[in-house]
Amino acid sequence: MKTTKTLIMACAALLATTAFAQTPARNASGAPLPMKSYGAEIIPDGAISIVQFMKMMDGKDSLQTKLACEVITSCTKKGCWMDVQLPEGKVMKVRFKDYGFFVPTHGLEGKTAVLQGTAYREMIDVATLKHYAQDAGKSEAEIAEINGPEQSITFTADGVLIGD
Repeated sequence: MKTTKTLIMACAALLATTAFAQTPARNASGAPLPMKSYGAEIIPDGAISIVQFMKMMDGKDSLQTKLACEVITSCTKKGCWMDVQLPEGKVMKVRFKDYGFFVPTHGLEGKTAVLQGTAYREMIDVATLKHYAQDAGKSEAEIAEINGPEQSITFTADGVLIGD
């Protein structure tokens, strides 16, 4: 009886784990899409979707994970951050561990990325928000409209893969 319960628990744990796993992005013939690596070497296997990520992040201050997402933009000056799409039109800022690597400054819009690292909730002050807006090439008028801090989810990536 104890062995049966143990087996059932192990199967349930395996099913729960695989329910959150994503397979790597693939082309029409089923071959994995080529991806460029930045930072620590990672593989796309086991990445969760944005929807799963938001559910797992609910009620937590931080979460270590591997995440598949869509890139909105990157820092146009150095590639020292990028924004990725969250549900409901929200955006998550991705920075890179210890400022140790950078991504391309242009051409990432709409591409699939896999991030591995830690997501956390933080309050971003006005000066930092304005700095990000300048880096993103926003107009002076758009930057001037930033007048209050913003609560957000930020991701510090150890490694990033970006689809070609």
